[in-house]
Amino acid sequence: MPTKSLATQDYQAFADFLQNQCGIVLGDNKQYLVRSRLGPLMEAHHATMADLVREAMRPSGSALKTQVIEAMTTNETFWFRDGYPFELLKNEVLPEFSQPNRRVRIWSAACSTGQEPYSLSISLQEYRRKNPGRLVQGAEILATDLSSQVLEQAQRGEYDALAMARGLSEPRKQFFECLGEGRMRVKPEVRQGITFRQHNLLESYLLLGRFDIIFCRNVLIYFSPENKQKILRQFAAALNPGGYLFLGASESIANLSDDFEMCRYPAGILYRKR
Repeated sequence: MPTKSLATQDYQAFADFLQNQCGIVLGDNKQYLVRSRLGPLMEAHHATMADLVREAMRPSGSALKTQVIEAMTTNETFWFRDGYPFELLKNEVLPEFSQPNRRVRIWSAACSTGQEPYSLSISLQEYRRKNPGRLVQGAEILATDLSSQVLEQAQRGEYDALAMARGLSEPRKQFFECLGEGRMRVKPEVRQGITFRQHNLLESYLLLGRFDIIFCRNVLIYFSPENKQKILRQFAAALNPGGYLFLGASESIANLSDDFEMCRYPAGILYRKR
C-alpha cells in the first residue's frame, strides 16, 4: 500500500509552499488534514502523498499545483452562517445608506461555493421589502475566492438537498426555484448584482475598487499574524470612509490593526473604518 503520510521534512516544505502560495498557515501535526484534503487527488493520480506534493511544488507542475491549492483551501460554508451578521447588516448598517441615489457596494471575500454572497443578496431583498423606498439603487456584490473550482459552482447557483438544509429556513426557499430531485437554484433576482471573480487575498486589491461593506468571515484564522496585518491594511484601504468589516465570531483584530473601531451591538460585533 502506498504511504499516505509525509516525512517531517516533506511536510514542512509543503507547509512553507502553501503559506507562500496563498498565505494559509498549516501548522504542526496536521498530517490528517493534508491526507483528507488530498486523498481524492492521490487516488486520481495514483500517487502517494509525498509524490503528489513534490510534483505540485515543481516549477513545471502548475496544473497540479492549482489542484492541490484548491483542495487545501476549500472550506466549509453554509447559508446565513451564525445568523447575527446578516441581522446586523439589515438592522444597523444598511439604514445608514438611505440616500436615494446611493448604490451600496459589498465584497464577499473567500465566498467559497456561494452561500455567503447569495445570503447577502437575500438579506438585501428582505431589507428592501421591509423598508420601501430604501436602497432604491440596489447593491453590487463582488464575490471572490482563490479557488476557480468553487467559483464555478457558486456561479451556477445550484445546490443539492444537503446543501439546502444547512442554514436555510423554509420561508427563504421562496428565493429558489426547484430543479427536481431535491436540487434547487437561486432565482435570477437573487443572482442579479453579484459578480464572481478569482482573487488571492495576499495580492493587490486596487483593481477591485472601493467598498462600503466587506464580509471576510472565518478566513483570517488561517493566516499568519504578518499576513493578517497585511490583509487588514488592504481591507482598510479598500473601504470607503466609515465602511464596515464583518469578521467571524471567533476572529479578532486586537494588536493587528488600528484602522478600525470595534462596534458592539447586542447581536454581535463588527468593525468600522476609522
